Parts: sequence; structure tokens; C-alpha cells
Amino acid sequence: MTTTALSVQKQLRQKGNPKLANAQLSFYQTQLGGYGEGDKFLGIRVPESRKIAQQNSTLPIPQILKLAASKFHEERFVALVILLLQFKKATTKQEQKVLFDVYLKLVKSGKVVNNWDLVDATAPIFGTYLIADPKADKFLLELLKSKSMWVQRVAMLMTFAFIRDGDNRLTLILAEKLLNHPHDLMHKASGWMLREAGKRNIRDLREFLGNHSSNMPRTMLRYSIEKLPERERHKWMTTKP
Repeated sequence: MTTTALSVQKQLRQKGNPKLANAQLSFYQTQLGGYGEGDKFLGIRVPESRKIAQQNSTLPIPQILKLAASKFHEERFVALVILLLQFKKATTKQEQKVLFDVYLKLVKSGKVVNNWDLVDATAPIFGTYLIADPKADKFLLELLKSKSMWVQRVAMLMTFAFIRDGDNRLTLILAEKLLNHPHDLMHKASGWMLREAGKRNIRDLREFLGNHSSNMPRTMLRYSIEKLPERERHKWMTTKP
């Protein structure tokens, strides 16, 4: 039997838990004015969603797009994970490009990749597509100009691929651009990536802190220095302009 968006939805809705769904509304800040305003949940834990994605990993792209259009968060999550699984299995650059372009379309739509977990589960892997691209800097900086915080977060999280490849440069560039961002979720993303950069090359992190610790948002600073020795953390937290 051919797998369709509808058959995946049936699997997911059989796993729904109304009590958990209600708790998720608060956790993902779906209230009026919250960053996840209006989102709806079935009440399915991430491991179960990932299991269903794995079971349906050959879902054709048109059906992935149908699933990604769902009003339910978990159904969009599964659509994105299936797309990611296909990207990871792709054996040619052209196959990767097709899947990367679909992902980018979903990101830019503003209706699919619209919460931090959806970004964080996908952007670091799709970012690997850009590693050998000489225009990666320009591409990510253009994403960063978006008015959508989620598109901006995708840009920052894509630099994780470069960090893992031994290159912290783009992370440092984007983090500097985000120093004055108004939202705490972007401060967390930047601080997280700076911390990861520091794990690979502590000198890069210390140089960034030396230049910016006194004017970094406190959340970004705390996240970035989390793995440093206590005495050094205190030093950076108390540095004055």
C-alpha cells in the first residue's frame, strides 16, 4: 500500500493524548502574543513522532508537502523529519538540492517551520548542504535579514554544520549580527552556537567574549559560557564596558 499524508496522519492521531496536548500548548507558548501563538497539538512525544517518521521515510515529496500543511504541530514535525531522513540518505548533490530547496520553501512559508523545536531538529543537518558552497556567507546573511524570527533561527542553526566541520567563522559572524536582536529565543540560539564553537576552538569563543561580553544580551552570554570554568564564567559575567 502506498504511503500518503493521510495514512501518516491516521497513525499520528491514534497516538494523540489530550492531556499532553493541553500541556504542550503552554510549553510552546501558543497563547495570544506568544511565539507559538495559535499552534495546535495532538499530544505526542518526540520519540514517538520520530518513530512514525522513520516508518514512513519514503513518503513522496508531494505527500510530505501535504503533511507539512497540517494545523497540528506533530504532523508538521513528522513531515520535516521525513524530509530530513531523505536528505541524509541522498547520494548525489542534485538529490540533496531538491530536498534542500523543499525545506527552504517550507521555512520561508512561515507556516511550517514555526517553532524552535522544528528549527533545531532540522536546520543543523540541512546546513551541511552549504559547507562547500562559496556563497554560503551571502546565503545565510540574507536569511538573517528576514523579518521572521524562525527564518533567522534557521540561519544561525545552519552554522552548526560548519562548526562540526571545524569552521567557526560563520557562527561568529552571525552571532555578532544578532547582538541587538530583541527576542530571547534568538539570544539562546546564538549563545548555544557560540558554546558549541568554543568546544571546538576555545580561542574563538574567548576572542568573541573579549570583544562583546560587556554588551551581549545576558541570556546569550550565559548560554555561551555555560561550559567554561566557574571562575572564568564569573569574569565574563562581570565584565564592564
